[in-house]
Amino acid sequence: MSSTTLEQRTAVEQRRIVNEIPGPRSRELMARKQGAVAAGVGTTMPVFAVAADGGIVVDVDGNQLIDLGSGIAVTTVGASAPRVVAAVQEQVAAFTHTCFMVTPYEAYVGVAEALNRLTPGDHDKRTALFNSGAEAVENAVKIARSYTGRQSVVVFDHAYHGRTNLTMAMTAKSMPYKHGFGPFASEVYRAPLSYPFRDSGVDGAAAAARAIDVIEKQVGATNLAAVVIEPIQGEGGFIEPAEGFLPALAAWCRENGVVFVADEVQTGFARTGDMFACDREGVVPDVIVTAKGIAGGLPLSAVTGRAEIMDAPHAGGLGGTYGGNPLACAAALAAIETIEADGLVARAREIEDLMLGRLRALQAADARVGDVRGRGAMIAVELVKAGTTEPDAALTNAVAAAGRAQGLIVLTCGTYGNVLRFLPPLTITGELLTEALDLLDGIFASTR
Repeated sequence: MSSTTLEQRTAVEQRRIVNEIPGPRSRELMARKQGAVAAGVGTTMPVFAVAADGGIVVDVDGNQLIDLGSGIAVTTVGASAPRVVAAVQEQVAAFTHTCFMVTPYEAYVGVAEALNRLTPGDHDKRTALFNSGAEAVENAVKIARSYTGRQSVVVFDHAYHGRTNLTMAMTAKSMPYKHGFGPFASEVYRAPLSYPFRDSGVDGAAAAARAIDVIEKQVGATNLAAVVIEPIQGEGGFIEPAEGFLPALAAWCRENGVVFVADEVQTGFARTGDMFACDREGVVPDVIVTAKGIAGGLPLSAVTGRAEIMDAPHAGGLGGTYGGNPLACAAALAAIETIEADGLVARAREIEDLMLGRLRALQAADARVGDVRGRGAMIAVELVKAGTTEPDAALTNAVAAAGRAQGLIVLTCGTYGNVLRFLPPLTITGELLTEALDLLDGIFASTR
């Protein structure tokens, strides 16, 4: 499924259900998975993919599914974007690995230069590359501790930062991410987030003052290396803090010599209708963490920040065997070119307009839709018991399951398990997106 424009893909990208989901071949492969893969590795959809592009994933039984997940915000430019495919093919024919710490190569430097240019702020920056979002978050904490000489880290209610020991400690939700895996790293503290749907009457400034009060009393600025926050939370429920919350936190960090770290693993690279979510309020983090959409599906992550902070660790203190792998770097440069050349930041805002309009109409017609929120192609609905704010996880799971049975890849999230999250590729067609929303309307109608 290769193509170059939205118009060309419209003819071939369509939902197509040829048998029940999962089909016989997927069921056969799932049986093999259960006999070979550790039980702790779960799957959302009971189907096995053979091809993907734009807004469609094709399974082994020939079903064509509408992709509202993008591999959890990874395939922002599509799952087989032409520039990415060509760049990786060229690189794999040259060499697959040398280790940048042994014999470096230009593509790593090129990715660092691109990130230094694109991330918020015009100050002097440096970048280090890693493999996963969790690894990058952990290195951001290492760098902040090295720079400040302090140990403590503050994160927020509902946060998700990864599955390593340190990032599990930074993550709020126990099941399935933390349960049974402790003890966890120490010197991690949690502050209250701004959660507009559940913070009635608390604006951004008041919510920030509340969080800062907790930080000052329970941690103390002189002990604090970093405040780490997702500008829009991901797994926690696509929670967007009230306007003014992030700028107030960033200002407090500057005043107290605390490193302000923006975890933009899920929000970065045009996903929210800006290149980075921090851009919307003009927030300039000291350090920004990126991954997911950075490389068109190849494993890559980055920590980018002020030069004096990033250069604090001693030589050899940062790195890893695979960090900034040449294939991933080639893919990242091609993905960034695609975002800029194809106007995908603007495309994300078009997706936002379409989705928010339809979902707010659904909210007006169905009292179980408690909140519709999000930006760009990072949109969510929070489901509740009608007439209340009580989370309805059962309804959320039922809607997602019904969607999957009809060929929609739909993800859920949230501390209470009651949020449907939508992360379509920015290359999805309007026709596919409209069809997906039509199906969701029908599912909600059938469950009333």
